[in-house]
Amino acid sequence: MSIEIQKKSAAGLSITSNAVIIVSKLVAGIVSGSISIISEAIHSLSDFLASVLTFFAVMRSSEPADKSHPYGHGRYEDMSGFIEGGLIVFAGLFIIYEAGKKFFTGFNMESENTLGICVMSFAVIANYLVSNYLFYVAKKSDSVSLYADAEHLRTDIWSSLGVLIGLVLIKITGLVILDPIIALIVAVFILRAGVKISKETLNNLLDGSLPVEDLNKIEEVIKSFEPKGIIGFKNLKTRRTGPTKEIELTLLFPEDMTISHCHEFCDELEAQISKKLGACSISIHAEPDVHQCGNIVS
Repeated sequence: MSIEIQKKSAAGLSITSNAVIIVSKLVAGIVSGSISIISEAIHSLSDFLASVLTFFAVMRSSEPADKSHPYGHGRYEDMSGFIEGGLIVFAGLFIIYEAGKKFFTGFNMESENTLGICVMSFAVIANYLVSNYLFYVAKKSDSVSLYADAEHLRTDIWSSLGVLIGLVLIKITGLVILDPIIALIVAVFILRAGVKISKETLNNLLDGSLPVEDLNKIEEVIKSFEPKGIIGFKNLKTRRTGPTKEIELTLLFPEDMTISHCHEFCDELEAQISKKLGACSISIHAEPDVHQCGNIVS
């Protein structure tokens, strides 16, 4: 199975699992009157919308570069991830609002909530399996949108687990006030995840530099070529577009080195950087030796 087909299959699986979980949580929440279960249904609805966005982004980002988009369609993945982060934040704020209302309107939840316990147990197991598969495919394909979707589902695991524990405690103690308190705790974790995803994808959309670890790897590769004739480098610029890391730099060579040798070194260097960082688009400008080098522009 090609990596593109695997990406589309993973996105499709996420949509299907989220649809089933949403319906299950809504039914359990309405039957039991639990705001924490209903809040989880809202969270799963944001997961579902995020999964649809991911599927769309994966479909579009896999298209080759064309005349209208000479740099490819990788930005669709960054855009999808940013919107997903916003959806997570919105879900968290809505849960806080609904839980807050409970404190003023009273508690009408039933302490007999076996259906809710069963549904939340199912949600934890299903999201664990699906999110692990999404992380696997995201790492394999270096997909930003699949990674964001996997993170989205990962927050659902912890929030569903929190609600599950709360439902068990309510069943044992009969203290229904725990329901909105648990919902508020869940909302805090959801908000943190949403802000994290939004910040990371916004950095990509604004052409932010690659992480320091990646810059260090690039510099290590360049230095490993110094014994072969490369004198140094300057004007290193990096950014990320979807699954592709874009790198520009100037390499400094001895003045008497032929263009042919310079070209060979550039090809070798590009291959080594791609081996270290994964999918890369590298542009190298060769210059004769100058005094100032090693200037990283981030």
